[in-house]
Amino acid sequence: MSPSNLNALYNNLQQSFNAKPCDVKKCGSLLAQLKIALIESGLLLPHGENNLHDLVVARDILEIGAFWSIRAHDVPSFDRYFSQLQTFYTDYSSVLPPSKRELPIRGLNLIRLLTQNRIADFHTTLESLPIRAEAIADNPYISHPVNLERWLMEGSYSKVWNAREEAPAEEYKFFVDSLMGTIRNEIASCEETAYESLPLKDAATLLFFLNQSDLLKFAEQRGWQIDLAASTITFAKKAEEKAEIPKEKLIIACLGYARELEQIV
Repeated sequence: MSPSNLNALYNNLQQSFNAKPCDVKKCGSLLAQLKIALIESGLLLPHGENNLHDLVVARDILEIGAFWSIRAHDVPSFDRYFSQLQTFYTDYSSVLPPSKRELPIRGLNLIRLLTQNRIADFHTTLESLPIRAEAIADNPYISHPVNLERWLMEGSYSKVWNAREEAPAEEYKFFVDSLMGTIRNEIASCEETAYESLPLKDAATLLFFLNQSDLLKFAEQRGWQIDLAASTITFAKKAEEKAEIPKEKLIIACLGYARELEQIV
């Protein structure tokens, strides 16, 4: 692909990505073409000396790709774009101008690790960020996942829920929603153990559902019994397994033990 065609596609991508609303489908098509162009130009995974402008354009394309992946709800695609960006963020950090998208993308990756319950990787990644520890609190893109991790460890699930509305970028809400899905399942398991039934209103409050239809859908997935007339949910109880004591074997073992004691004496 000629440089002029690549630039034309790049400009088209920027326009489609920044459109209100974003043209997700068109961005996906343009990104596929641009990644082929980057491969042909040796810029997808660059090494050695390269034209500075070309590197900046390549980095920008991959950054847009990372954000597009979240808007398209394609998490594996986000992981790939984030991995490809590491060459630009690490190997070429000393020659490339700073990117305003770098910390937002790194913050998204931190929340991604939380959704996978990879807490050790979260802290390792946090420590390797190109930002001073004392400056984290002042950066909303990094402080947001840091706060989420702390609240998760504390069990302060209501704070995680409220954090969705405090997200520094729209893409962050996608991963917070994913976290809430995990939290709801944990709370549901506790409810099943602690209660036989609950009023619909109380169950909705405990599970952070704003409307009854979402609660009913979730309850159906869990196999709960719903009584709309009584406005209650009855939790499915697993049949308790009764452990039978092998009486005969126990008696035989005790008699054998007694005989051994007699022989010792």
